[in-house]
Amino acid sequence: MAGGWAKDGAVSEQIEASIADELKRLQSRKAPVGDSLTHCAECEEPIPEARRTALPGVKLCLDCQQERDSRFVARGGINRRGSKDSQLK
Repeated sequence: MAGGWAKDGAVSEQIEASIADELKRLQSRKAPVGDSLTHCAECEEPIPEARRTALPGVKLCLDCQQERDSRFVARGGINRRGSKDSQLK
């Protein structure tokens, strides 16, 4: 049951659209290409041969890559509905 001006199922549609956008963003990330470095671009530690073989074009060692992946990246949310609450702020 929707309230106000929203139609039935509006919340579900918004959630599904947000999930689809995030999946598209993740799938668009490109894998490294080209020659792999033998040493990490950040810490200069050797990159194991198995990692260089598995990911052609890799530039970071496993530790540096894990640190980079764990950093929080703030992204602005998308207000698809333009609700009255968002317009009052």
